[in-house]
Amino acid sequence: MKGIIFNLLEEVVAQNFGEDAWDDVLDRVGLEGSYTSLGSYDDEQFIALLGALPSMKGSAEADAVRWFGRSAIPLLATRYPMFFEAESTRAFLLTLNNIIHPEVRKLYPGADVPVFEFDTLQGAAGGKVVLGYRSPRQLCVLAEGFIEGAALHFSEQAQIEQPTCMIRGDERCAIVCSFERLS
Repeated sequence: MKGIIFNLLEEVVAQNFGEDAWDDVLDRVGLEGSYTSLGSYDDEQFIALLGALPSMKGSAEADAVRWFGRSAIPLLATRYPMFFEAESTRAFLLTLNNIIHPEVRKLYPGADVPVFEFDTLQGAAGGKVVLGYRSPRQLCVLAEGFIEGAALHFSEQAQIEQPTCMIRGDERCAIVCSFERLS
């Protein structure tokens, strides 16, 4: 996992729990915590850091990962506003493979970003989108958190279902999303 994710986690922790919270989390896990944005680090460190957050004690790992994804989107939108020029969450998601992830690879060489398969379904207001996700990391819950955070950025509420999931033994995850405008 690229260090930028760890940098975002540090910022999210400081915003939500105070400036000293990051050092406390590092101490609980026994890590140094000097992560460079271009460095690569074990996914397990990321999961361990999330699990050491005071508010995450007793929470499922998936809930902590999803919380991080949701919380990181405002920071990403501030840093990279050009990625958030879409008019809706659905339109934003459809830019992942062709615009956002190629730029991520340029900014962070060696970044291992997932490639999504998209299926757009009509019927609901604005239509649904199904993100097919396959990754050895099996961090589909991070994708869900990013989707929820993006929806809030676009003043929408995301409804997400996952009828198939690699964690449950399926070949790929199918993240089915629909969005409703918040009033």
